[in-house]
Amino acid sequence: MKRKPQAGPESLVSDLRRLEEIVRQMEAEEIDLDQALALFEEGVGLLRSARERLTQAEATVAKVLENADGTLRVVELDE
Repeated sequence: MKRKPQAGPESLVSDLRRLEEIVRQMEAEEIDLDQALALFEEGVGLLRSARERLTQAEATVAKVLENADGTLRVVELDE
């Protein structure tokens, strides 16, 4: 099952929960090869989606610095 990356932290959290569920199923249950492969494929898709989302978030994160006078300024991480 191919999933499109969704926006927001809630979708990342739900993807991580699904990944945990997949791992538990593969470790705990007697599943046939076809089911195991389908779960593995879904897991790989979820990992790719999460990695893309994290990379996008990392690219837009700004670092807040406090000046000597106590004021705050935003500095892009690229600087």
